[in-house]
Amino acid sequence: MKERRRNKVVIRDHHHHRGSDSMAADRSRGVVRDEFVTYAYILLYIALSSGQIFFNKWVLSSKEINFPYPLGLTLLHMIFSSVLCFLLTKVLKIFKVEDGMTLEIYVTSVIPIGAMFAMTLWLGNTAYLYISVSFAQMLKAIMPVAVFVLGVAAGLEMMSCRMLLIMSIISFGVLVASYGELNINWIGVVYQMGGVVGEALRLIFMEILVKRKGIKLNPISLMYYVSPCSAVCLFLPWIFLEKSKMEGNGQWDFHFLVLTLNSLCTFALNLSVFLVISHTSALTIRVAGVVKDWVVVLVSALLFADTKLTVINLFGYAIAIAGVAAYNNHKLKKEASSRVTTETSGDDSESIALVSQANTER
Repeated sequence: MKERRRNKVVIRDHHHHRGSDSMAADRSRGVVRDEFVTYAYILLYIALSSGQIFFNKWVLSSKEINFPYPLGLTLLHMIFSSVLCFLLTKVLKIFKVEDGMTLEIYVTSVIPIGAMFAMTLWLGNTAYLYISVSFAQMLKAIMPVAVFVLGVAAGLEMMSCRMLLIMSIISFGVLVASYGELNINWIGVVYQMGGVVGEALRLIFMEILVKRKGIKLNPISLMYYVSPCSAVCLFLPWIFLEKSKMEGNGQWDFHFLVLTLNSLCTFALNLSVFLVISHTSALTIRVAGVVKDWVVVLVSALLFADTKLTVINLFGYAIAIAGVAAYNNHKLKKEASSRVTTETSGDDSESIALVSQANTER
């Protein structure tokens, strides 16, 4: 009898060990699967954001497509994004548009964000007609300086010796990179810098929307509200600046498939940021952004004939990127210290902070 009872205990222990082993195996498989999905989303983001830059440059500059209309291309992106956002949120109901939007907030915050977004994309895409992709990317590294200066002016940032040093390093790096550029075109530089100022203003308006108005939106909700507004802001200058050119150019041909694919890639880029945000942290996407910048600079030298990288170019850009990394680190520490302890507010603040990263890729 005692022997039988002892055997039962042994069998039960054996089953228990086997059960705990299988649970541990399942758990480790789950961790590996989650890590694989996370890395897949990060790679998707890097591929889409760098690929979109090359795609836009090709559409605007190539003789095959013959579509040198940055305003028209950007307008097409925003109309496509508006329609797709409406279908995904209101018709198919795959995503939910977050509540809290009022007419007063739309007029005072969303319209300025939409206008600045339109200006950023328009001027940034126009710059590709005059300067190489790699040089445009190097000039974009000055973005934190513009954001910080405008943030101080708006009362959102505090001037400090540490930040002044970081801004000086970034500015010096961009100056060195510009000095190393062989075929510098000042019209392209002015357009690119205009795009940088527009993006910095958009980020400032977004911060005001979150801090002062208390509205927190995920990227899909933000695109749902901002895209139609940006489309209207682009439509007016398009009528005066590009419509007559497009009508007067007899050779122009609307490549429906290429332009639809280009617009779809732009939307997919925003969606990939949405997926990366939900699976990673603020630090991850910022590191991914730096990796993407280097990918764009180096790959563009292989793809485009107008790109001639010099040692001075790369040295200056490396200095600027080091400054950008220090700026990101400083901002992340600041966000971590000021973040509310509740999980939900942490997720929301992260999502709104990262929309800024999402849309700077054009």
